[in-house]
Amino acid sequence: MKIAQIAPLAESCPPALYGGTERVVSYLTEELVDQGHDVTLFASGDSITAAELVPCSERALRLQPGPVDALPYHMIMLEEVARRAHEFDVLHFHIDLMHAPVVRAFADKTLTTLHGRLDLPGLAPFYKTFPRLPLISISDSQRRPMPPVNWVKTIYHGLPRELLAFSPTPREGYLAFLGRISPEKRPDRGIEIAIRTGMRLKIAAKIDRVDQAYWEEKIEPLVKANANIEYIGEITDRQKAEFLGGATALLFPIDWEEPFGLVMIEAMACGTPVIAFRRGSVPEVIEDGVTGFIVDTVDEAVRAVEHIASLDRTVVRAAFDDRFTAQEMAHQYVRTFSDQLSASAAMPPPPIVSERQSIAV
Repeated sequence: MKIAQIAPLAESCPPALYGGTERVVSYLTEELVDQGHDVTLFASGDSITAAELVPCSERALRLQPGPVDALPYHMIMLEEVARRAHEFDVLHFHIDLMHAPVVRAFADKTLTTLHGRLDLPGLAPFYKTFPRLPLISISDSQRRPMPPVNWVKTIYHGLPRELLAFSPTPREGYLAFLGRISPEKRPDRGIEIAIRTGMRLKIAAKIDRVDQAYWEEKIEPLVKANANIEYIGEITDRQKAEFLGGATALLFPIDWEEPFGLVMIEAMACGTPVIAFRRGSVPEVIEDGVTGFIVDTVDEAVRAVEHIASLDRTVVRAAFDDRFTAQEMAHQYVRTFSDQLSASAAMPPPPIVSERQSIAV
């Protein structure tokens, strides 16, 4: 099968540091190549892939000096995608919605995986305008805020099976927080849990410019005031196995409807159980009492830390192997691609819009 993968340009594929969407696109692309498919990756020029790479910016936009307007680069990418669209059986987009007008004439041979939040007010009129766009969700919970749209399937993220080594015992016995410093990720909850349990907390996280004030005013003072809290900054994929594998548990104290939460399955791959708040995809990813504990309050999280040793890390890793590998993710997508091709063959052409439709906002 000839497949185009169209990635965001903020990070490379895979990202050098933080970057969930581009990381998943990379894992999926490499697995599809390994399974014998002819894959073309539209991404930043510093991406590393076994697929054919079509560079659409010199390097990841987040790494370029000074302010960068991402829109022109994505328009250049979409122009190239449209020019070559006839070469592919399926075009798989990971850039949310900006491609919709470009692919209107061949929407039936596209799939769009939505990686972000779907509770934004402009989405309802948008998808009313582009009702044929076939969509993939990354969890069932991600779909809840959306109006009726053309959902095709839910496909969970996956990681290469050998990417993160299994750790049968926590080497240093600390709690881990991995991801991004932001109000919705609630690192303050993680710090409170560590203080109340008397355990060390290691925070490996990026700080976006938009969250710099939150870090300086809310989180950094807590780190400085408590000797058992350590901020170590962003880490690479190579550092994740040691960081997560050495932890007694990963804290996932989110306060928003997280569409998936890649860090949860990264911890599971290391055998490290997860203590997660009951928001978004958490109940779909974590099996309460088996791969971690799902909690609703800080008090419950503190009690979960006290009982975390009762969980079998071998079982945690086995759950990852069964549900969240890149191989399984790719198989799911290939089946969906095949179904999409069959459906498109029987689908009538899109209607010609002769006059501009009014859109309620």
